[in-house]
Amino acid sequence: MRKVANNRTRAKISLALGLLALAACVSCPVAAIGPAQLGVLVNLADPHSVAVGQRYLDQRGIPSANRVEVNFKSGTAVLSPGVFEAIKRRIDDLTPAGVQAFAITWTRPYRVGCMSVTTAVAAGYDPAFCHPPDRRCAPTRKLMYFDSQSSAPWTTHGIRPAMVLAGNTLAEVDRLIHRGVQSDGRMPEGVAYLLSTSDSARNVRAVQYGQVFSRVAGRIRVRRIEQDWIRDKSNVLFYFTGTTQVQHLETLRFAPGAVADHLTSAGGKLDGTQQMPVLAWLEAGATGSYGAVTEPCNYPDKFPRPAVLMDHYLNGETLIEAYWKSVASPGQGLFVGEPLARPFGLAPRSNEGDRM
Repeated sequence: MRKVANNRTRAKISLALGLLALAACVSCPVAAIGPAQLGVLVNLADPHSVAVGQRYLDQRGIPSANRVEVNFKSGTAVLSPGVFEAIKRRIDDLTPAGVQAFAITWTRPYRVGCMSVTTAVAAGYDPAFCHPPDRRCAPTRKLMYFDSQSSAPWTTHGIRPAMVLAGNTLAEVDRLIHRGVQSDGRMPEGVAYLLSTSDSARNVRAVQYGQVFSRVAGRIRVRRIEQDWIRDKSNVLFYFTGTTQVQHLETLRFAPGAVADHLTSAGGKLDGTQQMPVLAWLEAGATGSYGAVTEPCNYPDKFPRPAVLMDHYLNGETLIEAYWKSVASPGQGLFVGEPLARPFGLAPRSNEGDRM
């Protein structure tokens, strides 16, 4: 009987230790896309793209086999679906099987027909990702990758999420890449700012802010503020708002790996409109952002869900994974930033450690 009792005691102790370990690892960094699983798309007709592509391959230690070369007229904002289809076929033909996501090295074109270039590259051109011609405002196609636990989207969902290494100059892109690399494994103690603005049409995400407190409680400082902008803040890690313009960006200091975006109709139009383009976030020091390239109307599913993005990012996923998983209907939205930024990974990764 004593032996049985001892076995039971040891079993209880083992169970207790296992539960403690599980509880301790609720927010442990998870598997994530690494350099060996990232393809780099380079447009040979665009000297800016060629330079960015080589620098990114070098900085991130991405295998040269993952460099995918295309060749098309550069500089225009919009590609026609017909021209894009030929480009997409070449991308599919040349991409190594193990690649799970893409970095796009050109800033323009940022749009394919009615879609963003990032979603067109990721999932192919499909008008279902945009509203029907006879309905200016309508829901659009969703992806199952939303809020998923997959670290291999091509393998599990048949898409390769894409993100643009965007910048008007090579120097701007260099700084962006540097911020992303610098962020790896830093576990920054930044602040998340959730703004409820006076712009009722663009403040629709504010009702989601309560989810942030339930999903990331205790892992980061969160400030919910009812005003149109913040100023003179340091160590900004997340900044979500809804407005056409965001003032006082020059007074902010963003942490390496920071994410910031503003819900509005034309933030993804990188040439600039009467609304602030998302490039302004990157120029101010953010490492990732998101904006619409065609009129999405204010459907929350077409924009990042802050709680989902923050949860996946804080769990150790890369920027490209966390951002993509936060948007249910990404067809009209452009993802920009340094894809492999991973502030909450355990440590900077090597190519060998990331091979599948």
